Amino acid sequence: MLSSALRRGAMTGVRARVASRRTLMTLENHKYTAHATASGQGRNGTVTSGDDVGVELRLAMPRSLGGKGDGQNPEQLLAMGYSACFLGALQLVAGQQGKGAAARDAKIHVQVHMGKPNDMPGFGLAVEIQVEGVDDQALIDGAHAACPYSRAFKHGAVVNVTKK
Repeated sequence: MLSSALRRGAMTGVRARVASRRTLMTLENHKYTAHATASGQGRNGTVTSGDDVGVELRLAMPRSLGGKGDGQNPEQLLAMGYSACFLGALQLVAGQQGKGAAARDAKIHVQVHMGKPNDMPGFGLAVEIQVEGVDDQALIDGAHAACPYSRAFKHGAVVNVTKK
């Protein structure tokens, strides 16, 4: 089921950005760079990562989008990455505030919704995050402020597309 924000067209990360109204997040220097390569038929192809311990996954269009659903899809991968990143940020912030035990057993549930935005063509994303096992809203807010995925969705990120 799509969230009400998705139905209203408030898609995270797909609104047109006006440079004077929104500062895009840039990086001074890189601490880590992940690498991935998609090949085959896009959502029905493969994706590989050549970093440290490489990963190779078969991709498949979800059944709800007319596919067979017999593989992973980009939205699943985003949800998995976001949940791990947010959990790490939550535990980091809790540790910095001397509340490490408060986030030790936390679980982060992320849903990535894909749908058509009302204000532009194509598809967009909406993200919902639920924090299980933590009652301290200040810790949750601190994690959202510290999480690189949250920052990219909130502030935008510079994306360079070039030929190789």
